[in-house]
Amino acid sequence: MYEELPLEKLRRVCDPSILGCEKTEEMAPLEGIIGQERAVRALKFGLEIKERGFNIYVAGLPGTGKTTAVTSFLEEVAKSKPVPSDWCYVNNFQDSYQPKVLKLPPSRANQLKRDMKALIEDARREIPKAFESEDYATRRESVAKRLDARRKELLTQLNENAKKQRFLFQSTPMGILMIPVVDGKPLSDEEFLALNPKIREKIQERREKLEVEVSTVSRQLRDIEKGLKEQLLKLNRDVALYAISHPISDLMEKYKDLPEVTAYLKEVQEDLVGNLDQFKREPGGQQQFPFPVAWMREAQFRKYEVNIIADNSTLQGAPVVIELNPTYGNLFGKIEKEAQFGALTTDFTMIIGGSIHKANGGYLVLPVEELLKNLFTYDSLKRAVKNNEIAIEEAGERLGFMTTKSLDPKTIPLDVKVILIGDPFTYQLLYAYDPEFKELFKVKADFETRMDRTEENMQKYAAFVCTLCRKEKLKHLDGSGVAKLVEYSSRLAEDQAKLSTQFAQIADIVREANFYAVQEGSQYVTASHVKKAIEEKIYRSNLIQEKIREFIEKRILLIDTYGEVVGQVNGLSVMSLGDFAFGSPSRVTASIGLGREGLIDIEREVKLGGPIHSKGVMILGGYLAGKYAQEKPLSLSARLVFEQSYEGVEGDSASSTELYAILSSLAEVPIKQSLAVTGSVNQKGEVQAIGGVNEKIEGFFEVCKARGLTGQQGVMIPEANVQNLMLKEEVVEAVRKGKFHIYPVRTIDQGIEILTGVKAGSRREDGTFEEGTVSYGVDMRLRKMAERLRQFTAFPVEEKKTRD
Repeated sequence: MYEELPLEKLRRVCDPSILGCEKTEEMAPLEGIIGQERAVRALKFGLEIKERGFNIYVAGLPGTGKTTAVTSFLEEVAKSKPVPSDWCYVNNFQDSYQPKVLKLPPSRANQLKRDMKALIEDARREIPKAFESEDYATRRESVAKRLDARRKELLTQLNENAKKQRFLFQSTPMGILMIPVVDGKPLSDEEFLALNPKIREKIQERREKLEVEVSTVSRQLRDIEKGLKEQLLKLNRDVALYAISHPISDLMEKYKDLPEVTAYLKEVQEDLVGNLDQFKREPGGQQQFPFPVAWMREAQFRKYEVNIIADNSTLQGAPVVIELNPTYGNLFGKIEKEAQFGALTTDFTMIIGGSIHKANGGYLVLPVEELLKNLFTYDSLKRAVKNNEIAIEEAGERLGFMTTKSLDPKTIPLDVKVILIGDPFTYQLLYAYDPEFKELFKVKADFETRMDRTEENMQKYAAFVCTLCRKEKLKHLDGSGVAKLVEYSSRLAEDQAKLSTQFAQIADIVREANFYAVQEGSQYVTASHVKKAIEEKIYRSNLIQEKIREFIEKRILLIDTYGEVVGQVNGLSVMSLGDFAFGSPSRVTASIGLGREGLIDIEREVKLGGPIHSKGVMILGGYLAGKYAQEKPLSLSARLVFEQSYEGVEGDSASSTELYAILSSLAEVPIKQSLAVTGSVNQKGEVQAIGGVNEKIEGFFEVCKARGLTGQQGVMIPEANVQNLMLKEEVVEAVRKGKFHIYPVRTIDQGIEILTGVKAGSRREDGTFEEGTVSYGVDMRLRKMAERLRQFTAFPVEEKKTRD
């Protein structure tokens, strides 16, 4: 008989002494990312290279802590990088629909915002005060008097000339009316028409000459009025400039190292002195206005504000921005609107920056699944990265639906490293179907789900627990608790030599264990608390497993755990409920009959078998043909089925089970029902590794325990899966007491001998098999079946010859 596995192979126990601490509080907090050397190397490369398109896609399964790990890594890297520039929007005084963008050194955008606010406050205070001063009134009166004197002089001279020409001026709404005077008496129109024609003609000649002079004087008067306005305007500008000259000059000096800012300040100065009416106060000084008027008066000064889009004044390095909800507005910003007097209005002060503005000059982290869910966001991100600029526009403009005029802010240069975080499958889809993706995201950082279970990594695990406990103020674990956690990690990794990097699940166990430790009033979290957390987590999710086990115990589902039956084997499968997976035995039976159909998979025939399962069944035909059909045809009809299976069957882990059932039926050798089997097989009869080996063993153990352990029950697994064993301590204890057994096998011959207690048998030199062996029985049965089939097919031919 083949030997069963020794105890030390069933579960790799962790010795607390190798963890380097008795309590996790003695450990230094974890620094960096553990167990992800490949991913870290890719991240470092992607972050350091400056060439275009080397953005990063971080691929990994959910729960590996990739987002937290990448964020921590980026924050550490960002500390050594320079703080990027501030960005802000200001009014474009030439075209308010196209706001200008200003780039300023870190923290200086806030300074400019405060300085502009102070400047406008000074202007609103000093300019009205300057126009109310006696000096301004004196200068204005002087200009007015000087020009008024000139106007009077012209009018006096014109009146004297009119008297000489015997005319009198009269002002009317239609202009200046010239009335002729005869004998010192002004003539009416009727009197003028009654005059002698010759006299009228002479009067008309004098009128025409005088009209030329009137026209000249009128033009001179208009020039005087125009000059008055110009001189008053110049006076007003001079007065306003004098009122704000000191604050403007101070700002020019303060920002002389920023040409764009000084140019903007000059434009502000020109606009201030060009719109002095906005500073006028009503007679009697400042007063309360009705709301619409007050709002309009205040709104006209918003054009001098500074709208900061990216403020990096508080940063100590490059920004690291994580946008978990990358909608178009959240990522690229938006232009808000407000309702005033029944209409929607907007201006540059309502431009809101997005996450990409905050991350400009640093790192932007985005979950790819959320990114792809939002309309326009992914395409806009690619466009921004490709063009190295950020454009803020209405989402409706992308569709061409905008019919109202809106703002068109100047674009902002973009310098950001984009890190997408998602699963490997999404990466493959994007790489295959989006040509631009491979050009813009050239670096892939793959997060592994497992790492080597070395002493160094186990100590880092303890450091991780220390960091978690300190961060979340949990009770620290003692050595036994960490050791139990390490063993659980190897169970998650399904490998004795590996540790799981699914830190989200590990952290949840620590939190739950802390809960039980608090309930018990324990100072530290111990192995018993960790064990209870694991057991309670299973208990909350294993209702279906309990129901199936109850059905087996009540013989509703037929599973034998003792006795021997021909052509019947206990197979093992794994059922996954999402948060919980468990093993469950299934009865596999084979029936043999005469025919040429070969192996018939009933699951496939009724479309319950998946392609991998069907492939496994077809491999069985290859095994039988290679071993038993070299000198004779394989003349049989064998039907395979999973009994009481009412859902799809997929995977090839039961192919060896099915083969054992066929061999048993052909050789008519009974199989022990106290054993369950798992493992796939190839055409050479080699048993291959499968997944879920721990769950499968424990699933059959639970059934046997419910019915009563006899000491004969056990499970047969591929030898290649021995390294994956991290069985529950209860199973290990049953094996230690001899109540349960686990057998590793490499070949079908080894397995059939364990299941039947009969030697498998090898082929002799003459091509026959040893008598009394399973192979001999199979070979003899196949020979008989081939002969019987030959006889049946030959009989109709002989009958026809007899009739002839």
